Amino acid sequence: MTDSSIPPKCPSCGDKLIVVKLQCNSCDTEINGEFDLCPVCTLERDHRELFDLFLEARGNLKQVQRKLGVSYPTVRLRIEDMFSELRGDKPPQDSSEVLKKLSNGEIDVDTALKLLAGE
Repeated sequence: MTDSSIPPKCPSCGDKLIVVKLQCNSCDTEINGEFDLCPVCTLERDHRELFDLFLEARGNLKQVQRKLGVSYPTVRLRIEDMFSELRGDKPPQDSSEVLKKLSNGEIDVDTALKLLAGE
């Protein structure tokens, strides 16, 4: 079975994708334009699956915990990450990646400090 969900980002450059065409499967009517996706449709696959599970459990994190087989704090962290993505918050930079870029000369100290501060 293939995943027919909309990719959350451009596979080439990572930028936001927009829907430009809608088509009826019954009569082949087409509507062209620019359409916004629902925020949930833009979630990465893992977060979409977590969102579906969260809804299925009616927001009960204990049920989500049992379904996933992970600890309660892990579930809370994953849910927080999912909602951060929905809000469009920037994901925190991995400090080891920032330090690696700094040591390779890809970024300067000021940029590294801003990335580590979440700016």
